[in-house]
Amino acid sequence: MHNDKIQLRLGLPKGSLQETTGKLFNLAGFRLHMTSRSYYPDIDDPDLQCILIRPQEMARYVEQGIIDCAITGLDWLLETAAQVQELADLKAPWPNYGTVRWVMATKEGSPYNQVTDLQGKRIATEAVGLTHRFLAQHHITANVEFSWGATEVKPPMLADAIVDVTETGSSLRANQLRVIHTVLESTPRFIANHDALKDHWKLAKIKEVLLLLKGAIAAASRVNLAMNVPKEHLAVVAEMLPAISTPTVSPLVDPNWVALSTVVLETQVRTLVPRLHSAGARGIIETPIQKLIE
Repeated sequence: MHNDKIQLRLGLPKGSLQETTGKLFNLAGFRLHMTSRSYYPDIDDPDLQCILIRPQEMARYVEQGIIDCAITGLDWLLETAAQVQELADLKAPWPNYGTVRWVMATKEGSPYNQVTDLQGKRIATEAVGLTHRFLAQHHITANVEFSWGATEVKPPMLADAIVDVTETGSSLRANQLRVIHTVLESTPRFIANHDALKDHWKLAKIKEVLLLLKGAIAAASRVNLAMNVPKEHLAVVAEMLPAISTPTVSPLVDPNWVALSTVVLETQVRTLVPRLHSAGARGIIETPIQKLIE
């Protein structure tokens, strides 16, 4: 046992990522309880101390060692240019855990059709650093102003262009904006403080937590398929299966049949099951997976 006073300080993102992060930890096997009033969620692991922080600030606190490790978006990691170690991409098929795009957009009908048209113009954004870097890549100098929100309503009166985050683009279209560039595609990342990774106990704990989180994410898009197959059709059925590992084959009471089990992407099931049935597979059962450790 380690000293009871030692805990891994884990930063969890407050806001749009918060609910899905809670779901991720629960699927990973933790009982995480967040309330709207507390910035210190309860978790059933005495080795962990959780802290809710806005993703925009997360990387800075990890860099300073106030937090040992955390989940934040790649966008805010790059925006702050914090010196931290990125350990994993936690992209998952859940709300706010997919890919979000930071785009440069202008008003429909405006004369600004590409970034080079914005020399000396005014750009509103919450991601000032990202925007400056993007402009520098194109050798453009513009007046980049921090936006406190409702960025999409600012053109054409308050800004010539904006750089804003979008998942579907519906808000941009609703405000008669058109995308002229994709500035960055971002997904949630797991990051750690460099000194925390040099501490043997903290490193081991970080690896343990990350293994479980990644296992829950890997399972999210996959299912287990089990079926009974005539031995004479086994080779044909096995060839159909896009397994991440060799399928498990077990004997049955009837010596002419075997039981076969394998893991496949959920999106493949709809086309795969009819083909398996046609090839002789029977008693096909699809079951969800809680975690998949590869």
